[in-house]
Amino acid sequence: MADPIMLEVFKNRFSAVAEEMGVILQKTAFSPNIKERRDFSCAVFDREGRLVAQAAHIPVHLGSMPMSVRSAISHIQFEEGDMVVLNDPYRGGTHLPDVTLIAPVFIDGELTFFVANRAHHSDIGGSSSGSMPLSRSIFQEGLIIPPVKLVKKGEISKEVMEFIKSNVRTPEEREGDFMAQVSANTAGIKRLKELVDKYSKETVLHYMKALNDYSGRVMRSRINEIPDGTYTFTDYMEDDGVGNTDIKISVEIKIDGERAVVDFSRSDDQTEGSINAVRAITLSAVYYVFRSLVREDIPTNDGCFRPIEVITRKGSVVDCQHPFPVAAGNVETSQRIVDVVLGALSKAIPDEIPAASQGTMNNLTIGGIHPQTGRPFTYYETIGGGMGAFLGGDGESGIQSHMTNTLNTPVEALEFEFPFMVERYSLRKNSGGKGVYRGGDGLIRQIKLLTDAEVTVISERRRIPPYGLSGGQPGEVGRNIIIHRGKRIEEKGKFTRKLNKGDSIVIETPGGGGFGKPTY
Repeated sequence: MADPIMLEVFKNRFSAVAEEMGVILQKTAFSPNIKERRDFSCAVFDREGRLVAQAAHIPVHLGSMPMSVRSAISHIQFEEGDMVVLNDPYRGGTHLPDVTLIAPVFIDGELTFFVANRAHHSDIGGSSSGSMPLSRSIFQEGLIIPPVKLVKKGEISKEVMEFIKSNVRTPEEREGDFMAQVSANTAGIKRLKELVDKYSKETVLHYMKALNDYSGRVMRSRINEIPDGTYTFTDYMEDDGVGNTDIKISVEIKIDGERAVVDFSRSDDQTEGSINAVRAITLSAVYYVFRSLVREDIPTNDGCFRPIEVITRKGSVVDCQHPFPVAAGNVETSQRIVDVVLGALSKAIPDEIPAASQGTMNNLTIGGIHPQTGRPFTYYETIGGGMGAFLGGDGESGIQSHMTNTLNTPVEALEFEFPFMVERYSLRKNSGGKGVYRGGDGLIRQIKLLTDAEVTVISERRRIPPYGLSGGQPGEVGRNIIIHRGKRIEEKGKFTRKLNKGDSIVIETPGGGGFGKPTY
């Protein structure tokens, strides 16, 4: 039996390990994307690669990091002091800029735990600056790293590091971020060993299992509160960036007592463009939604997901196969998967589900040569928008929602690091959907380039708006605008352009859907 007080102690101790890893990664990273926006996740795993604790970082990493750890376990013979790096989406990754570093934790010579972190590198090579191209193959998206040892018995592999640096636009920044990831894992190893020293290995392992069992019981109880039945919902990705439009994502959720079966089999086939999602992303999106339904403060671990079965069809847009491109699947398709799962659940528990949030991350990458240093620079950011309203309250305005949990890059940091001038950063007034409760408003971010640069935008909800619920109206769609010599040119949701010094890029993000029929 697990002592309830000690169960709470270990819940917080495991979470604290992951949280401290995140603090160290943020504080020691080189790139603004990690140190300012905090685009990373840290977690603790058991020896089989099952999730024990994840810090409150990026939800899209929720179901995918365990797959990366298990991929490393199956491909690598770990020794003490090793750390394995990988980013291959078809081996547990999400998209190539998200690079995972995995470290074993040996106790008395026996492999007992793993710690891992995943960080979004602002460039990992590929055909466009920022490694978020409008691609037709994964080989255009950047350097594909299979599970390989970046650290061997405590020593950085210079050969592996030099190989990676030789294939990216910003090698010094990449090396700095990798060293930050190494430091984060080193701290995680130290804290887990201290935990074992204090309580014994047997006690720590006992409460690892007990916490997973506890989370599983709570999740089963929550699912049991949802009325039994079959609930469906369909929404669409607007386009894949290379000409294919209205790609269907459809879900059927069957609730049967304490179990949920989430079936995406009727979703469209994988597409030519990069909006394809590997199965790991689909798992993350589903797990995020069900984890959000739980009212209790339970740890996010493997036990949470045991009552949930996710069915995907291989070769579909939510379970694509190599070598289809995936750069946008992680950031855009993941959001739509959340939208359809929430939409289906709104038919079962309508008073507990919010209207659609902005449904996009508004990905913006800019790259060029810095006029002051003569060196390449790459900037990547996702931009917040409106959250969906819910029974009892309006949606939040100008915030990241659902599968992303990053901050913005502060204007001061942005202008200090890059040859940009931020001309406008404000809420997009009245862009939220009307209703008894209004959807949150989107944002307007306008950046002037102080040098020639390549700009890529990958966004959604530019044509199909975020839905309202219970009679609430949809939120406003977003807009992408280029200002060239005073002329405003509206662009598509996904585009790549060479812009000149003095040009501006304007991103107007969508508002959230309203809830309840408006009374006017």
